[in-house]
Amino acid sequence: MPLRIGIIGAGANTKLRHIPGLRACEDVEVVSVVNRTRESSEAAARDLGIPKVAATPEDLVADPGIDAVCIGTWPYMHREYSIRALEAGKHVLCEARMAADADEAEDMLRAHEAYPHLVAQLVPAPFDFRLGPTITRLVRDGAIGTVLEATVTVLNGGALDPTTPVHWRQQMRYSGRNIMMLGIYNEIVQRWLGDTARVVADGRIVVPERPDAAGGTATVDVPDSFGVLATLANGARTTYTFSAVANGAPHNGITVFGSKGTIRWSADDTATMAAHGEPFAAIEPDPGTDRGWQVESDFVRSIRTGAPVRLTSFEDGLRYMRFTDAAWRSWQSGAAVEIEPV
Repeated sequence: MPLRIGIIGAGANTKLRHIPGLRACEDVEVVSVVNRTRESSEAAARDLGIPKVAATPEDLVADPGIDAVCIGTWPYMHREYSIRALEAGKHVLCEARMAADADEAEDMLRAHEAYPHLVAQLVPAPFDFRLGPTITRLVRDGAIGTVLEATVTVLNGGALDPTTPVHWRQQMRYSGRNIMMLGIYNEIVQRWLGDTARVVADGRIVVPERPDAAGGTATVDVPDSFGVLATLANGARTTYTFSAVANGAPHNGITVFGSKGTIRWSADDTATMAAHGEPFAAIEPDPGTDRGWQVESDFVRSIRTGAPVRLTSFEDGLRYMRFTDAAWRSWQSGAAVEIEPV
């Protein structure tokens, strides 16, 4: 019997990645869709060849002809739709970021724990699919000694032009406490180095207003320049520098400094490593670890075989949401914030 998938929010990534990825799996059918409006839902169904349009997300979730739900909405609706789907007995593949804040993420994890027979998976940060497992292994095996410091640098000039229309990521009512790509990179850091225990953060909104779709002006309330000083649970320090108003940066990526050596990872998922005093050499993926994008097939495999979710579980999502939430609260309060372990 085919696995029948319903789509809530057929946005750009859902169209580009999730629907084709699900359809590429054997005996999987995308059978229903619902967007924010009836017109948008019908257009998505027509353009994507989906046979059924649901009147509301609630109707789609309640449909007995659907086994699993792919949630492609913005973060502000992830909690509601994920919990509704789990309570209705549906498996859930939810777009990143996990939720609007840590409390919502906590609710989602607790809902999943109440239905452990259902698969609950988040779309993972994809930037280290090639080298992430290898870097994790190198760190674990002590290839650079004890990790002492790490720096995360993500700089661009994408927000410099004040005439560029407002994006949903720049408005807290849609994005929640998710700031630029902070949570995505923390998800990578936690894969390699473990959880964060404490943060001190500061930010700035350089362009406070932008044109909106209605021809008016929208307020921007998510920073376009942000920095975090973090202490990891293992004692290492991590510095995050993010800006969408810093054009011309020479390098974006993550550098991990150990007592015996250094790993330099670039945002194109290439990396080099060197022992102190030695020249840097390219890191190649360990055999069999460069899997590429397999998000949808992993989701289907977990449903059919019971395999645990590896990238990314609701538990891991709560970890990065506690980090981003703590960074937001530190920015607002001007004080350090301790992070409770998951």
